[in-house]
Amino acid sequence: MSKTMKAIIFGSSGQDGYYLTQLLQTKKIQVIGVSRKNADVIGNIEDKDLVSELIKTHQPDYIFHLAANSTTRHDALWDNHAAISTGTLIILEAVKRFSLHSKVFLSGSALQFKNEGKPIDESAELVATSPYGVSRNQSLYAGRYYRSLGLKVYFGYFFNHDSPMRPNRHMAQKIASYCQSISKQTEKLTIGAIDVKKEWTFAGDIVDAIWILVNQDKVYECILGSGKAYSIKDWIEICFNLINYDWNRYVVIEKGFVPEYDILVSDPKLLFSLGWLPKVDITELAKMMLQ
Repeated sequence: MSKTMKAIIFGSSGQDGYYLTQLLQTKKIQVIGVSRKNADVIGNIEDKDLVSELIKTHQPDYIFHLAANSTTRHDALWDNHAAISTGTLIILEAVKRFSLHSKVFLSGSALQFKNEGKPIDESAELVATSPYGVSRNQSLYAGRYYRSLGLKVYFGYFFNHDSPMRPNRHMAQKIASYCQSISKQTEKLTIGAIDVKKEWTFAGDIVDAIWILVNQDKVYECILGSGKAYSIKDWIEICFNLINYDWNRYVVIEKGFVPEYDILVSDPKLLFSLGWLPKVDITELAKMMLQ
């Protein structure tokens, strides 16, 4: 009888953890989800004893570190450091001590790179313009160090991706949720800047990219994005057109708002070379999120 493969997902309750769990289960892989809420194991990635014991006990084939406080705010400094930087070190040291065969995936971010308005690839300059970026870069270098010790550590730089699992604080869901309940809305939808361009890739497609990445042994650091940028205005128009409403009557542009960037888009040629392509386009994603 063949051994059942196992995977531990730290940060399993977020959108990426949700779609990754679904994918792994279709592969007949036993998933142990770990999160501070709604998980198989309720716990914190900062808990060294808990993380070490899970890895020692389960001897997982795969470990995915998705836990993070995904905000660039300065007041999230310690949360970012604890979940991303410290969490990475705890996982990697436990793997080194107890489960050398485990493949480890660390999640990164487009916000680790210098953004000059051009498509960003793996060779772009790393920067630290927020506590979030600092923590992600610390995680990256920890991964490189442990890889030099013989561990199989993969690092994926996430560009913007969305799904119906997104909370309302994310722009795509904020707009989609407004459209879903538009007949009950009593106030207009305020948007900071509608000309900002970013990627609107489906989270389920990005999870497929993670799976492809961790199942080959040539590329260990990879951009995870579609390379297709659309403006927030594009997303607004698509969502409102799907419900046959004129967005100009409902959307208010916030005066004086200064966005973090004008465009944030990837150059995913390395990922494409591994055989991945996105399946869901921006209109199909909008339909999903409006259902």
